[in-house]
Amino acid sequence: MKMGMLLLAGSLFFNLSAGRVKRGVTVDGMDVGGMPQKQAVELLRAHHVRESLFINAPTGSFFAPLDYRDDAEQVVRRARAGEHVFVTWRREWPTLEEDLLALCRQNARDGVNATLCVQADGFTYRAGKNAVVCDYARLVEDAVHALRFGGREISLSVFEQPPPETVETLKGRTRPLAAFSTRYSEENAPRSHNIALATRLLSGTEVGAGETFSFNAKVGERTKERGFSEAPVIVGGEFVQGVGGGVCQVSTTLFGAALRAGLEVVESHPHSLTVGYVSPSEDAMVSAASDLKLKNPHPYPVYFFGSAREGEVSFTVCGKPDGRTYRVESRVLFTLDPPAPQVVAGEEDEVVRAERQGLASESYLLVYRDGKILSRTLLRRDTYACVQGILRRKNPEADAKDGANLPQNA
Repeated sequence: MKMGMLLLAGSLFFNLSAGRVKRGVTVDGMDVGGMPQKQAVELLRAHHVRESLFINAPTGSFFAPLDYRDDAEQVVRRARAGEHVFVTWRREWPTLEEDLLALCRQNARDGVNATLCVQADGFTYRAGKNAVVCDYARLVEDAVHALRFGGREISLSVFEQPPPETVETLKGRTRPLAAFSTRYSEENAPRSHNIALATRLLSGTEVGAGETFSFNAKVGERTKERGFSEAPVIVGGEFVQGVGGGVCQVSTTLFGAALRAGLEVVESHPHSLTVGYVSPSEDAMVSAASDLKLKNPHPYPVYFFGSAREGEVSFTVCGKPDGRTYRVESRVLFTLDPPAPQVVAGEEDEVVRAERQGLASESYLLVYRDGKILSRTLLRRDTYACVQGILRRKNPEADAKDGANLPQNA
């Protein structure tokens, strides 16, 4: 009977003590001994300062949407009489990665490439804009560290990054690769006009990487309707009047510049007669049936710029240098003397048609790097016809009887 009473008294004492903190307990330095557990937890939480986390960013700052966690209930419930214990206070950011990624997107900016404008007289460059890049990985790392070790403030780090295409990179791909020029007489106004017109039509031409350029396609048909004039042209070994005379000097000059810029020859043709403005096998005759075609083997575009003034037509090829130097070598294999001049009667002595020596020739492309030759490749092997001279004499029979010396070259 006594034993039953003792057990009942013990049970009653336990129930009365349930929900209260043990005597003499301090939590986080506060005496909560004997308090109801719920009251002790509320007191601890009321006195604890909830530390926020401030995020600095160029486009605006904000407080992180934190959740606050603690183990105060477990601490006060498990504390033994006379213990000095501490609550673990935690800040949590459930949407940390998503929120910081959105913040980076708000502060980032795409870069804008520099642009190149190709005109007939050269290049103009327009600067681009740097990209603004956020260091997302560092921002996440800083946020996690601050949450763990009590940090109150972090900042978003941004930096500028140049776009892939800058004015400097564009200039590096539009440098002069080679130039070539030939002389012409300005006294022949129609021919000079044709040279200038064809040069203008070509200047500013862009040939993309791997593309093939066609002279005829670019310059177009040489007709009076398109502004071309009649001037001497070579047809079948004879100089005759034809619309577009002089255009072959333009194609030849461009040919010379293109060879020295490392372009590949897809199609080129010699004249039937030698020309005076380039060495043999370095000319490039064009007509309705014959074209000058050049392929750009470089990984970047090349550009043609030409001018025709003061008796000189010139072309410059621009692009990105490949570290090589290109030269052209012309060789005469043998010459062909023309037959004796034809003498015809006339009122005065004069040269109707000057004789011209024929020849066979070949040209080579020489490629160098750092002053050392890498290759020597045959470009063309050609034969140029000779031209019989025609002389007008007052008394051709007397000249022939007297064995007069007739000029062989005029």
